[in-house]
Amino acid sequence: MSRSGGRRSPKSVDNTGLIPILARKVREVEAAAQRGKVAPSNRTKFLVVALLAREERISVRNNPELSDADRAEQIKRLDGIGSILAKTAARDTSLITLLENDAPISPVAQKLRRQYLEEAGVDVPDEIVEAPKQTTMLPPELAERQVIPQSVKARQLANPFLAPDFSSASTQKHSSHGRLSNWELLGPLFRAFEYGAGGQVASMELPEAPRIDRLSPPGQELMRHQARFVASVAHGHRSFLLADEPGLGKTAQSLLAASVADAYPLLAVVPNVVKMNWAREVELWTPHRRATVIHGDGAGLDAFADVVIVNYEVLDRHLAWLSTLGFRGMVVDEAHFIKNLSSQRSKHVLALAERIRSQAPGGNPLMMALTGTPLINDIDDFRAIWQLLGWIDGTKPTSQLMEKLEETGLTPADFGFFSEAREAVIDMGIVRRRKLDVAADLPAKRIVDLPVELDDDLGRSIREAEAELGRRLVTRYTRLLAARTKSDPDAEVSTENLMRAVARQEVEESKAQGGSGDNVFTMVRLIGQAKASLAADYTAQLARSVGKVVFFAKHIDVMDQAEEAFAKAGLQTVSIRGDQSALHRQKEIDAFNNDPAVSVAVCSLTAAGVGLNLQAASNVVLAELSWTAAEQTQAIDRVHRIGQEEPVTAWRIVAAQTIDAKIAELIDSKQGLAARALDGSDEEVSSGDSVQLDALVHLLEQALES
Repeated sequence: MSRSGGRRSPKSVDNTGLIPILARKVREVEAAAQRGKVAPSNRTKFLVVALLAREERISVRNNPELSDADRAEQIKRLDGIGSILAKTAARDTSLITLLENDAPISPVAQKLRRQYLEEAGVDVPDEIVEAPKQTTMLPPELAERQVIPQSVKARQLANPFLAPDFSSASTQKHSSHGRLSNWELLGPLFRAFEYGAGGQVASMELPEAPRIDRLSPPGQELMRHQARFVASVAHGHRSFLLADEPGLGKTAQSLLAASVADAYPLLAVVPNVVKMNWAREVELWTPHRRATVIHGDGAGLDAFADVVIVNYEVLDRHLAWLSTLGFRGMVVDEAHFIKNLSSQRSKHVLALAERIRSQAPGGNPLMMALTGTPLINDIDDFRAIWQLLGWIDGTKPTSQLMEKLEETGLTPADFGFFSEAREAVIDMGIVRRRKLDVAADLPAKRIVDLPVELDDDLGRSIREAEAELGRRLVTRYTRLLAARTKSDPDAEVSTENLMRAVARQEVEESKAQGGSGDNVFTMVRLIGQAKASLAADYTAQLARSVGKVVFFAKHIDVMDQAEEAFAKAGLQTVSIRGDQSALHRQKEIDAFNNDPAVSVAVCSLTAAGVGLNLQAASNVVLAELSWTAAEQTQAIDRVHRIGQEEPVTAWRIVAAQTIDAKIAELIDSKQGLAARALDGSDEEVSSGDSVQLDALVHLLEQALES
């Protein structure tokens, strides 16, 4: 928009002009929000202040008559206004949509905007009343950090007319009538979960699983408890707190739920440690859908993908374009990460959720919060998750929950309200199953790979070291091939035998170096160091969700890194290493098995892999991979042994796009040897060569192809 000729050029920083008026008006809205209710008149005032603050920022930056000092001072004052806008919107999240550039400007807002400008001494032409169009409206401190990947620009150009759908917005309004309209309800609702349980698990009634599984792709099979959840989505339910214990397949359930609900594009906000696993699970469970993972500033992003996966740490850089992509569903993994409503992480996630709920094409988006630990500190941890799902807006229940509460016919003053209110919230979509509840569905022992992306400097150096090792192997291969051809030009040379000879020579030289130099053994050690913090982070999540966890690593420095991370997380640990006396080791084992305060046993893969009983846990994290299948099995069997009452899950942390992934594949293939030799299996036996040798052959093959 242009206001040429009529705009007063600010020449000095004083209490005249537009900025002091905006500062005064935004304080009035802030005060109203602190009282707990923002009336329509103050909502309009909030919208106009945000609009004019944006315009004034453009004017100040482009005004050639201002000195650098004056310009900096006025930008600072506008930043202050932006900060108050952001804080007020965080207190009443219904205001967040008014910060967007496409927020509708009513005639009342246009009139108020003109009033503020005239009060500031600006002559506004009668015919010009609209706001300038921009791509987004965010607080200044966030706006400057936004990135728009090239792929997103391509999608926006491909469909520039995507319009928001406000058809579902009315469903989030409060009921203005009814028995409970004047009651404060959030406190009683939280207390209902403290005192109204009656010994019952907080889980909604789910339909029975279909007799025939028509959803799983070939090679996969839904377990009964998973199929029942997906059936609930098929029946039309659209908001869930899926609080199953770890190991029960929450990711698979949410992806198949999105497929049943046709909730594409789907946004998945996840911790960094599991974002690559999410991409793999999309390919595994919904192979007809494409997933894209946002790394850093979004290089390599496919904005046309069906599932967009972003981790909490980079979300703030992508808020502008994520809010415009037309998502029909949103899933927040490890949703307890947003429990602190005052944190930036929580504000970003809740703002996106509000946008998706109110503007999803077609209305009624699929909203899912996944966490095995919805409550960590106290019952108030529910608040952020309920708000994410649209059950409350921060001060009161929204209309759907309010209707369920009204149907009880009770008020917080009536006997039985807590129990009925608890059931009303559960019916909104709380689903909670424990391993013990669905033990019949689960195998006694299973290994789950958790691929992680090493996208820091160490990860990049590891990939470069792999490439350099591949080049070295190619050089050796080329020389050996030339020598063989020269000695006997007519002889038929076996490429496979030649590659194995090169790999065998590399293994022998690597062993002779004794752990020094650039070779496959030092590379694997570096990968272990790079994975240590990610593996420790996931272990800490498990410990908070299900209790005791056994953490296995091969190298002492990886164990040290993990123990330091656990200490920072406030988790008590024991350590089982090779240099301990038998007496000290047994003391550590007894503490892990018997002391409720001990959460994690940090164990050496070689020293603790044999002869120990750690069955107080049913979850194992393998932070580093062994070179043999037998060593891995021995480690898992410290937990999976006679007396273990729960199914055991081993979480294997695998560095994606590195030799680590190939080693994991090779270890699994070696399992066939034991199955054939001891268990009577007809499974084909893989090569008897060492995992090291096969891994190097794989690197050589890759290098030759490139």
